[in-house]
Amino acid sequence: MTDDTPAPAEEFWESRYRGADRVWSGRPNELLVREVAGLTPGTALDLGCGEGADAVWLALEGWRVTGADISATALRRAAGHAADAGIGDRTVWERHELGRTFPEGVFDLVSAQYLQSPVELDRRAVLRDAARAVAPGGTLLLVMHAAWPSWQTEPPFDAVFPTLDEVLAELGLPEDEWTVGTRETVRRPSASPDGVPGHRDDHVWRLRRA
Repeated sequence: MTDDTPAPAEEFWESRYRGADRVWSGRPNELLVREVAGLTPGTALDLGCGEGADAVWLALEGWRVTGADISATALRRAAGHAADAGIGDRTVWERHELGRTFPEGVFDLVSAQYLQSPVELDRRAVLRDAARAVAPGGTLLLVMHAAWPSWQTEPPFDAVFPTLDEVLAELGLPEDEWTVGTRETVRRPSASPDGVPGHRDDHVWRLRRA
């Protein structure tokens, strides 16, 4: 991104990251770990990498990882996390407002975990860019929330939760070039910040390019 004027999305995420010493848990997403466990490590692209937990886990598993995020603060934290883990040489960090700019190159794994934002995000453009970035024989892994948590009685903002079929339609992938490995909704325990027990449903798609 070359424009020095922060975009509204950049302002939102910078404010969120600067408002706390750490926003996320520091642990890799469970569904990423589940879906990637059987893949042969190669090059990986982590879209919306945040503070780098997924990218660092991938690098520790032997992947060479490019992490992309809109927040410079998040990327600095991610680079520090990678350095502390001893895999700084296996990671590259790039600032992008996805939907407007995108990392160059193709990758054996492209992962987009929970690319759902309370501010503007052109999901269709990001998903199609993600698919184009998958190398032949590579994998596209998407995980999205399917609904608010069961304990969320008053949603904090308007949100669109696409269905399994809607995301595949947005991708528009030629059937003769792609194979669907995982297409399912997973229910996991999810407690509220106050400790109220409940659950949350997530959609998972793992697709392989011929």
